Amino acid sequence: MNKNKRVIVLPVLLGGALTGLLAWRLWIQDAALRAPAGGSGVVEGTEVSLATRLTTRVASLAVREGQEVRAGDLLVEMDCRDTQAMLAEAEARIEAARAQVEAARAAAGAASDAARAALKAAEAARAQAEAAERQASRVAAVSEDVSAAQVDQAQAAAAGYANQAAAARLSGRATRRKGDAAEAQAEAAAKSLAAAEAALTRARLLAEECEVKAPIDGIVELLPYEPGELVLPGSEVARVVDISTVRAIFYLPNADLAAARPGGAATVRADAWPDEAFHGRVATVATTAEFTPRNIQTRTDRDRLVYRVEVEVDNPDGRLRPGMPVEVSLDGGGEG
Repeated sequence: MNKNKRVIVLPVLLGGALTGLLAWRLWIQDAALRAPAGGSGVVEGTEVSLATRLTTRVASLAVREGQEVRAGDLLVEMDCRDTQAMLAEAEARIEAARAQVEAARAAAGAASDAARAALKAAEAARAQAEAAERQASRVAAVSEDVSAAQVDQAQAAAAGYANQAAAARLSGRATRRKGDAAEAQAEAAAKSLAAAEAALTRARLLAEECEVKAPIDGIVELLPYEPGELVLPGSEVARVVDISTVRAIFYLPNADLAAARPGGAATVRADAWPDEAFHGRVATVATTAEFTPRNIQTRTDRDRLVYRVEVEVDNPDGRLRPGMPVEVSLDGGGEG
């Protein structure tokens, strides 16, 4: 009889347990449906990766990883003896190019003055030749009153003045050509100066790469090189992260998308601070759906189409750190 009772009671207990489990699951699902929209996310800061354009070695590190820095603080100093030599060479070339420009311009000015003087002399000789020709004509007209020698003398003077005028014109043209050549040399010297100035600008830009400074206030997250190590162009030599304002990144299912509006309020809770709620605001909501990233834990969640949502949270005390897992709930509202 007792055995029969046990046979009957066992199925009853099992059925009750299953019923209770089912009721508990339904209650959990109902609570989830009634809960604010949100999801699990990860904290991110504003990272700035600093690289160099030089091929050189690290001379020294001015900070250590994890140290707080201000914008403009020196992080890494590079060995820039070659770069400083290039800068000095560029500065010397600038001075030489400026001297060449001044000399060429002076030569061009002198040639131009000489050309003008030659042209004036040619004009004066031409005027004298014309006057001598007129005098020779007058003498020839009154040849009965003058001797043949006087006529020949007047004509010879006119011819001499004409030859002087022709010579002066030729000299003026030659001097003008010299002036044109001097102007061309001055223009070439000016272009050489411009090239030297460009080389100096480039050398100064490279010299600025010798000191890697923090572009923002933040924390030094990475210093991958030690003093003496060779660095190639484009290599990351430091990374600074700003966590004064952080972003909580999570993915929202399509059914809850209406709750995510830019400017809407959100609450962020971190496992490291279970008794505290961090208040933020929705910064961006993706316009295109995507499959949930593979770092989401369950296969069911990974197969859903979701929208990326970023929530900004003021973090003046730095308690929220990059990579920290958080739970985000949306409070609704925001821009229409």
